[in-house]
Amino acid sequence: MFAPEITLWNNVQVSILAKKYAQMILDILFPNRCLGCNSIISADLLICELCFSQIDFIHSGYSDDNFIKEKCRLLFPVENTFALMQFGKENLSRKIIHELKYKSREIAGEILAQWTLERLDFGNQKPDLLVPVPLHPKKLKERGYNQLHLFTEKISEFYNIPFDHNLIRRNHYSKAQALKNRQRRLETENTFSITQTITGKNILLIDDVFTTGNTVASIAWEILKAGNNKINVLVMAMDA
Repeated sequence: MFAPEITLWNNVQVSILAKKYAQMILDILFPNRCLGCNSIISADLLICELCFSQIDFIHSGYSDDNFIKEKCRLLFPVENTFALMQFGKENLSRKIIHELKYKSREIAGEILAQWTLERLDFGNQKPDLLVPVPLHPKKLKERGYNQLHLFTEKISEFYNIPFDHNLIRRNHYSKAQALKNRQRRLETENTFSITQTITGKNILLIDDVFTTGNTVASIAWEILKAGNNKINVLVMAMDA
């Protein structure tokens, strides 16, 4: 009477082993390489230990009067801000973000979240809700994932803060930000809208790269108009 259950269990075990051996073969034939020096590294890493020391981490606290807060305040009322890395023209931060967004390396979001958790301290200003910048449904279908979701979920899990991937809707489909010229980046009017009533919340907006600030500003104003809400900003990298 237990034969079907045993057969199912055996099939599951075989499937797990098959995937494990397939990954071992791929690791041998196509080893994971460091984004910095191209040396062979573990499959669950992005860079080697030596290159890790070359990442331009931003050493500024969440509640500090930092550069990203200054830029945000020129665009919208903001409470606190945090940027993990400096986004340079040829630096490792750019390569890491590129892998996350364009090379199907979704695990990079988890790694970036771990680096963030090692440096982020909300103190007594812990937000009520985490909200990542959304992709347009067409872009989401093309990419297969939102590069901010796994990152957001890891922050949420660690701090026990709820997240909402669907609070904000992107209304227009557009090409990748990296392919736009500066003028196109400024065209963010009516780009986003709120999908539900929200008021009295201390919200942390999460994005990958802060460049002009117009993307987070557009979302921030939608949330601020919706009710008595407060806005904070967390980005993986700051492009200044």
